[in-house]
Order: sequence, then C-alpha cells, then structure tokens
Amino acid sequence: MADAMWLKADSIRAALGETVWYLEGDEDARTIRVRREIVEFLRQPLTGNADEATVLLRVLQTVPGVTSPQGYRIHDISNGRKAIDACDGTGLLYGFYAYVRAVMTGTVCECVAEPDQQIRMIDHWDQIDGSIERGYAGESIFFGRMDSNDHSDFRAFPERDTTNPFRGDFARLESYARLMASIGINAVCLNNVNVRGDATRLIVEPFLSKVTHIADLFDSFGIRTFLAINFASPKRLGGLSTSDPCNQQVRAWWAQTADAIYRQIPAFGGFVVKADSEGEPGPMQYGRTHADGANMLGEALAPHGGIVIWRAFVYNSQQDWRDRSTDRAKAAWNNFKELDGLFADNVALQVKFGPMDFQTREPLNPLIGGMKHTNIIMEFEITAEYLGHQIDVNYVLPQWLTMIDTDTMIDGASTDNDDASSQVKSIIAHRGPNTCHTGFAAVSNVGMDDNWTGNALAQANLYGFGRMCWDNTLNAETIANEWLAQTFPDASEKTIGIIRNILLTSNAVYEGYTAPLGVGFMVTPGVHYGPSVNGYEYDRWGTYHFADRDGVGVDRTQATGSGYVAQYPPRQAAIYEDVNSTPDELLLFFHHVGYEHRLHSGKTVLQHIYDTHFAGPEAVQGYIKSWENVRGQVPEAVFDNVAQRLAQQLDNAVAWRDQVNTFFYRMTKVPDEHGRTIYP
Repeated sequence: MADAMWLKADSIRAALGETVWYLEGDEDARTIRVRREIVEFLRQPLTGNADEATVLLRVLQTVPGVTSPQGYRIHDISNGRKAIDACDGTGLLYGFYAYVRAVMTGTVCECVAEPDQQIRMIDHWDQIDGSIERGYAGESIFFGRMDSNDHSDFRAFPERDTTNPFRGDFARLESYARLMASIGINAVCLNNVNVRGDATRLIVEPFLSKVTHIADLFDSFGIRTFLAINFASPKRLGGLSTSDPCNQQVRAWWAQTADAIYRQIPAFGGFVVKADSEGEPGPMQYGRTHADGANMLGEALAPHGGIVIWRAFVYNSQQDWRDRSTDRAKAAWNNFKELDGLFADNVALQVKFGPMDFQTREPLNPLIGGMKHTNIIMEFEITAEYLGHQIDVNYVLPQWLTMIDTDTMIDGASTDNDDASSQVKSIIAHRGPNTCHTGFAAVSNVGMDDNWTGNALAQANLYGFGRMCWDNTLNAETIANEWLAQTFPDASEKTIGIIRNILLTSNAVYEGYTAPLGVGFMVTPGVHYGPSVNGYEYDRWGTYHFADRDGVGVDRTQATGSGYVAQYPPRQAAIYEDVNSTPDELLLFFHHVGYEHRLHSGKTVLQHIYDTHFAGPEAVQGYIKSWENVRGQVPEAVFDNVAQRLAQQLDNAVAWRDQVNTFFYRMTKVPDEHGRTIYP
C-alpha cells in the first residue's frame, strides 16, 4: 500500500477534531474537489448551514489582499470560527490545504497567501514502457503494467512492449495529485523529454484518450497536464517529408494536432521540448533557430492558451577532451543568448540552475540573468541523479535555496544581496514578456515503491520543492520542520530532532565526500552513482577536472582559460576571474590551482580534499548511530528502509573517501597532515 507521505488522513482528522465545514460559491472542478476532500478523504462533516460551521470555505468576488486566482485568505470571523476565502476554486483548494498544514504544524492560521512563482511544475522522465530515466523508486505511476515495479534503469531506451502503456492505477494517481496540490504544484509533464518510440504517439489517438483521463483528474486538483513531444512528429506521425518549422504543412499539422488535443483536454498545459540536444531532433537540422522551432509550436497552442516549454540544455555531446578551448559550461549561453527577445510570449525557456548538469555545487547559470526579454523557468532535479540516487540521504533544499537567493548582479544591483530585485527568485518571477509563463520546474523523484521515493527521507525533497516554489522566503529548516510534523505526527520531539539533524546536515556531508570544491562529476559513467575519478576525464561529455601532478580544476577565466567567466555581468565576472575572490566552494569550477593553494579557510586545497573525504564516512556513521535511536518511534517500514539505505551510504562514502584521497595522494605524494590512512 502506498505511503500517505505528509497527508495522513487519520492524523489530520484527529488534529481537526470537531471541525464542521461549510462551502459557498459557484461550483467548478476545484470546488467539487474541495467538497470531496472534506467528505471522502478526511471523512468530516460538511454542512449546508453556515451558522453550524466552524470553518467556512468561500469563493468571493473580491478578497482583501488577494490579487491572484491562486491566492487565498485565512482569517477569524467570530466565536473562534475561521474563514478561508478565495476568488477562484483553485485558490480555495490551496487555502484548504494550507489550513490543514497549519493545524498539523501548529502554526498561525491567519494569513493572506499568493504563490511567488506562477508555474510550479514537476517533470516526469517516465517512459511509456513503465521505466523511468534516472528513476530510483521503481516504475512509473503513469505507465506500465498494474502489477509491475521493475527497478531496472533502461538508459539505452530499448524497444519494449507498449501495446497498452497506461498503468491505470487511478487510486495512486489521485493520491499523487492530492499530494502535489497540497504543496502548490500546478503543472505536471507526464513523460520523458527524450521522446522515443511509441511515446511520440501520446499526442494522438488512441493514446490521447488515455491521457485525457489523467488530465481530467489532475485538473480537479488545479494541475495542468503537459506532454513532452518529439520535434520530428510531423514526419513520424503525420507522414510529412519534413519537420522544418518554417514549412507551412508542418505548421498546419501542429495546429491541427493542438486543436485535437484541446477538444479532449480543454485545460491542457502545452508541450515540453528537448530539441537539438543529445541526439534529439530539432530545428537546427533545417538551418532554423531554437526560436523558430519554439514559436512554431507556440503558434499552434496560442489559440487555446497553451504554452511551449523549451529546454535550454543544449550542448555538444561529442566533445574532444584534447581541445581545452571547448567548454560545455558555455553552451547554453552560446546557443540562446542571441535569441533573447525573439521567443513568443507563450514560450518559456527552461534553464537548469547551473551551467553543467545538477552537480553537488555549481555557480548560477548566467543565462538566467542574461535573458532579459524571455520567459524563464528555472529547472531543478529532485531525482538524485548525481546526489546519491535516493540511497544516500541528501536533503537538497539548502542548495536550491542558495541558487534562488543568488544575486545576479544585473542592472547595477548591489553586490551584498540586499537588493531583492536582482535575486534569481525575483528575476524569474518579474521579468519576461509574460510572467504568467515563468517559474520553477523539477524532475520528479517518485515511482511505484510503497514509499514513493525509494528512500523515505527523500520525500522531504519532493515536499520541499513545492513549498519553495510557493513561498520563496522559506528556509530549509522551516520546510524540514513542516514535513517532519506532518509525516511523523506521533513522533517525540527527540525523534523529530534526530531526523531533522540528519536532513539539515546531509547535503553538506554528501558534497564533502564527493567531487571537491565545485569541480563536479568524478562519478561512475552512465550510472552516476559511486566514485570514478577519471571516469569521464577522456570521454565526449565535456565533464573534466584536468587533475595532474601540479594541480586540479578547470580554468574558465578570460585571461588564460575558456572565457566562460565573461558570460556573467562585469562585477560578478570580476569576482570569479580572480582566484582570490572566488568562493572556496566554486574554486575548482573556475580555476586550475596548485594543490598547495590556500583556501579562505586557511587549508590547502589538498588538505581540504583529505579532510572532507575523511569526514564524510564519519558523519554517515553518526547518522547510523542516531537512526538506531528512532527504532520503535517511526513506522517499522520507514525505520528498516532508512537503516538499509544508510548502510549502503556508508559503503559509498568509504569508496569515495578511499578512491579520491588515493588519487590525489598518488598525484602529489603529499601525505595527510593528520596521518590518517590513505592507500598508496
């Protein structure tokens, strides 16, 4: 049976006590859903007499302080009674879940709230055969056989049976939609952006009718459904000889296809597109630009209010390691900066938060600050592709919050981050031709495992992403406390404290025992779990560390390196250009330095590497010891699941420690200052 995660109906019902609900306002799919949540999910009384109610849910023409249809107001009315007011059924749904959250966490139930980001999206990398690219929690909740939960990672996308690809587990999908709506998620893409084989047919019959059933369910929770499409669909599905975005037959085919989709799914969100990247087809093969391709699709969707989300993850995946002038980090800027202002109003560019690929530490992707006339959706990865595969505990909110709080230093803004208008979260939300089409998106970490996320503690990242999207001012500890209070409602404060400490330290611990000081990767090729220091060093993916006997790191300066630094605004570029002003945690991303180079901490680069890699396994051993103290205080399945994962994490941390330390010792022949064991 699937875990209820942070929405445990029995616990919520007990916390609400004798609550009696009343709902007024015009009915739509969302207000009907609120009624069903009260009566069917919570099994609480819903009265038709407002005087009998202790909580009134009201859809009103105007609500003081609320300007968005997604916003709500919770306030006292009389005799201890509460009102949850909104101007729209979607806002009422969010207000309902916010009230439940406040009761469960013991926080103040008086607020006016609106989302900080307009698009708050989960992207599923699900294949229609049921497998998930970079999935670590079992098979897809959308696709596959009802009784199947294969954990294989079919990275090569083999042809497998997709005769009837839809799993059809609508009880599971309803639970998922409820969980997502409760944290403010309002968009979900069902399928992988690498659209292969029969997945291309999701936008046409007979698969489209099946998508409609999912979309209707999600719509009742205020979630718009998106589909990833293959840019070559006019050739593969329409029988055309070309997919050139400037060809009139191609444009007509996409318009007709969009019309057919919206006839069945009026609330359809639109298309997500990966084009001209890692072998996927796109407009460049016809001599066209990304703007040409995106705008052609935008034209087809515009009459229906749909949008195109065009991924900026475009780079040369056939790089020659011998050529140091080529730098993968520069690719997004080089491919898209000159197109700024050329994308249609209903096109959004989805940009990864860093210039590489969801590493443990990256600088801000300069494209986010540099695209001043384009809608931007900032992309994150909840699934732990490079962050421990949901085996290693890694509560990643500290990293994400650092990224959205980063000062872009554009438009003459301050360097000390006191000008909120230049922070990433503000840039995303308030700049672009149509800010309704901007926001945050993240790759999902859920699957068919009973606990949804492989490691029960990885649920905190899913919860945290949604809460971060809605309220950009929350900090990592507040989000963790919310999740803990709702997920372990019967746990003692001591138990909560133990789990909280593991979560809040885990991101730094994982970063410490993996690739050092922002250099990135050093992972096992293909799998991306476990160490392989030189695994990608002579490969085609552009993921190099350039370690030699004298030093380590990638020179990206303008003076002597790849010139990547020049993509930042001048004052930011000046910080990264100078080895002495570059933050320690990003040193090896921007500079190739000697092992004796002194960090701001006073340690040499080499000793820092030794220290952090010895500290990692020690910290994980501490987690294992602490976790033993929660035995009997959390559900047995949760205890066993996390205990097993922590044991695996210790093995991983030890492997990283020994391989990384030995690698750099062999390079330098310099021993650890503290005499700890390094294998020669």
